Amino acid sequence: MRQVDMTQIDLSIGTVVKTGCDFVAEEVPLKIIVNNVYSFVIWCSPSQFKELTVGYLFAEEILNSIDEIENLTLDEAENVCQVQFKASINVVTRMENRRWSARIVPLIKKSTSTYEHDDKIATVHSDLTVNVQTILTAVCQLNECAKGFKATGGLHDSGLFTADGTMVAFSEDVGRHNAVDKVIGEGLLSQINFTQCFMIITGRVPGDMIYKTAKAGLPIVVSVTAALNSGISSAQKANITLVGFAREKRINIYTHQKRITT
Repeated sequence: MRQVDMTQIDLSIGTVVKTGCDFVAEEVPLKIIVNNVYSFVIWCSPSQFKELTVGYLFAEEILNSIDEIENLTLDEAENVCQVQFKASINVVTRMENRRWSARIVPLIKKSTSTYEHDDKIATVHSDLTVNVQTILTAVCQLNECAKGFKATGGLHDSGLFTADGTMVAFSEDVGRHNAVDKVIGEGLLSQINFTQCFMIITGRVPGDMIYKTAKAGLPIVVSVTAALNSGISSAQKANITLVGFAREKRINIYTHQKRITT
């Protein structure tokens, strides 16, 4: 976050004008270089660059396992993360067949209410069940960790939790998709068993976000805000339990309710 000067006008108790400082969320470009040939630039919060790199490559079908990486280095001064794959991995083919996460669909394609890549979405297999009170307690824990959001109001948060509500990964970012990539990247680097975890996010849940979580094998996705219709249809197909509006003492379950117990 960054401190900036501001002028505030408050009409709640008359016209009050005062100057001071405010904290704002910071956004910087992260350059990802793969095998010294391919490069990407992601605008993100200046934190967890390695986790974001791993999570992004994983979500884009370029990386399938953390074991495929020979070397992962970060130049913090230049915001450059370099990834070298092992010689046995055909990176050229991976790049040709990557998922391409662009949310713009050409006009020649028929419009649909479901996510474009639903035909390729993974099916999650997990026996995980979680008590609804554990979910609500975990939401409170996520909120307590959200120091950047509390200071700026401009960040999204994401966390991974085990069935008993223990937090095993946490991320903050200006982008809700980045926050998910970061927390999945942290899970991959820490070799977390995703099938025995649930994820909580603070942003809306569209279909492409479910695609990311399905590839990781996460069986339960919880949002403190809304699920979109594309997210619901993708979760239904991927066998993911999708929960929305997890606040205070209630939740909305949209798909595969069997994993949530009372």
